[in-house]
Amino acid sequence: MAKDVKPTRKNLMQIEDRIELSERGHDTLEKKRDGLIMEFMDILDQAQDVRDDLDDSYDRAQHAIDMARAMEGDVAVRGAAAALKEHPELTTQSKNIMGVVVPQIESSKVQKSLDERGYGVMGTSARIDEAADAYEELLENIILAAEVETAMKKMLEEIETTKRRVNALEFKLLPDLHDNKEYIEQKLEEQEREEIFRMKKIKAKKEEEEAELEAAEEEDEELEAVTADD
Repeated sequence: MAKDVKPTRKNLMQIEDRIELSERGHDTLEKKRDGLIMEFMDILDQAQDVRDDLDDSYDRAQHAIDMARAMEGDVAVRGAAAALKEHPELTTQSKNIMGVVVPQIESSKVQKSLDERGYGVMGTSARIDEAADAYEELLENIILAAEVETAMKKMLEEIETTKRRVNALEFKLLPDLHDNKEYIEQKLEEQEREEIFRMKKIKAKKEEEEAELEAAEEEDEELEAVTADD
């Protein structure tokens, strides 16, 4: 690549400017990468807690529905579920974490009171209420898990992108620029040495010509003096 660059002072200055700009960009990206990793580790810890809560709430919901089916029968449980009139509502917003836009999910009408569930309180037992409570809690945890998992995925993608950009600068662009700079500096030094050598030769030749001219003038003066004496 270096051999394709013309060894001129202008190109050398341009490459030095690009090196300075690239090094600043490299430092900025490294700081961004490190910051993203720290944020990702925080989200990862949160995700682990959310997963544990999700597992626990799933187990509780499964146990509650099994108990309700055993006590009330499958028909009663399905009837209570079918009585639901108001379904959960989700709205999504976004928040910015170090330049990464991640979703923020807001939910409503997930956890309901007894009279909001639609089934008759008198015709059901506490087992069905417990199952409804457990599944509403499970749904809340599922929504939270979706938010955290999506944020974690987006952060990880941005970390990988930033790492690739850092590596491209560190292992490709900057080494090429430094090679070009070194190549131009070497060529300019060679040109300078050649120019100095050429100037020395010109100076030596000029001094030689001046010495020959001076010797010829002295010889002419001596000849004139001899002729005058005669």
